[in-house]
Amino acid sequence: MAPVKLACLDLAGTTIGDTDMVERAFAEAIATQGIVPGTSAYARAMVHVHRSRGCPKIEVFRGIFPGNEAQAQAANLTFERSYEGAIERAGLVPIPGTIEAIEKLRDAGLKIALITGFSRATLGRVLSSLSWVGMLDLALCPEDAGRGRPYPDMVLTAVLRSGVDDVRQVAVAGDSESDMLCGRRAGASIVAGVLTGVHSRERLLGGGATHILDSIADFPGLVLPNEVGAPSVVTSAS
Repeated sequence: MAPVKLACLDLAGTTIGDTDMVERAFAEAIATQGIVPGTSAYARAMVHVHRSRGCPKIEVFRGIFPGNEAQAQAANLTFERSYEGAIERAGLVPIPGTIEAIEKLRDAGLKIALITGFSRATLGRVLSSLSWVGMLDLALCPEDAGRGRPYPDMVLTAVLRSGVDDVRQVAVAGDSESDMLCGRRAGASIVAGVLTGVHSRERLLGGGATHILDSIADFPGLVLPNEVGAPSVVTSAS
């Protein structure tokens, strides 16, 4: 296996613990478009939200409101306002072990790219609230790459911008099936699913995860050959 030189880390559910905030923002957004809790339409919409986690938010809403771009855009705008309002009120808390993991990766000489399905505006608000943003080399959203997950574009954009020579020198970590699909399609040698977010071990493996980790705290033990204290629970998909 080629030595890892670039780590591409997902945001929500992987490095920050905001899963509930995201779910509430989705619920508020679809409610403004007449899909309210307690209805079968709401249940179907939230199933779609769960299934589509990790994908660009506007694409999630296009799936809920097919053929109605105005409605999808309106819901997306409400989502962004709701989520950013939640950040203002409560802030963002990193998943335990996130900062320590990033420090270990950086100390080993790896480049760190944060990738997300949020819009550029929302990503900017997230970054401004994180005290550890200075530890990152890149922070990418779908607008930076052309297409969001599950397409490989954001990982490949990170490869180009970081100057990595070979996609096999990339390791990806995320909590959703779309994260896994993105990493595998980009050719990353390690595509690690973490169990701190929205999708189950089975969904992550179904998306092509090469390994399953309890959390991002275990990631350095997987990608760094000399890391002391390798993850105790790592399951290879192969």
